Amino acid sequence: MNGIAMQTARINGVDLAYEVSGTGEAVLLVGPVLADGFLPFLDEPSLADRFRLVHYHRRGWGRSTATDRPATIGDHAADAAALLEHLEVRRAHVAGHSHGGTIALQLAIDRPRLVRSLALLEPGLLTVPSAGALLEKAGPAVQAHAAGDEETAVAIFLSAVSGLDWETCRTIIERRVPGGVTVATADAATLFDVELPAVGAWTLETTDAAAIAQPVLSVRGGDTEPLWVEVADLLRSRLSDVETCVIEGAGHLLHIQRPEPVARALAEFFGRHPMAAEDVLCGGGATADA
Repeated sequence: MNGIAMQTARINGVDLAYEVSGTGEAVLLVGPVLADGFLPFLDEPSLADRFRLVHYHRRGWGRSTATDRPATIGDHAADAAALLEHLEVRRAHVAGHSHGGTIALQLAIDRPRLVRSLALLEPGLLTVPSAGALLEKAGPAVQAHAAGDEETAVAIFLSAVSGLDWETCRTIIERRVPGGVTVATADAATLFDVELPAVGAWTLETTDAAAIAQPVLSVRGGDTEPLWVEVADLLRSRLSDVETCVIEGAGHLLHIQRPEPVARALAEFFGRHPMAAEDVLCGGGATADA
């Protein structure tokens, strides 16, 4: 998978594949339905030269193992917290894209002391009015998965959420995340049988939102689908400290389409919200070869 050298950690009963690069304040990258969706960030100097980037595969995705039961958003947030503790990270900036953004929100709710700031790249919140229309567009993908045609299912789904025709979508992904479509196809059962039900069951309750005191950067594409415009509006209405950043020339794939401006926006945001010296990463944690 992409030739990446990763390590593994036994976390909450599963093996999570991860890699850590760079030095400085820790940034946890919580990916979407592409296991290596944040791969483009690892080579962006604005982030890679200033921060310690923790990139990992969530349970059921990529090189990480699945579980014998469906994983909830809360399970994924618990995994993220445990991985940071394994790495002896006292506090981290957390960046999450799509479903990963939902997990980042849950992590901030469950473990507020662990999260210094949140960068939410079009998080997957399906309670806004436009969610129904997007789910309807993705309906044939669910049908293709049920029929065992995973390649078609993933193509329809990624095209629907990105707002791009499949050839354009695939070209963009393969340019920035080589082999990403193949891996996503292999992970199709996780996407359709585990991930979509978990995201559909998750809501940002008003009381939970009020408890999120961390500064938040809401990033959306200038060419994105209406769903994520409404999600950005919802974040502004419910969270207390939100900045909004619009990346022109990008849709839901955001940091895969235009990694440089997205990485720069995140680096500048994290820089405006530095950690106390005692919260910067201490130690490397035990590791094992993948």
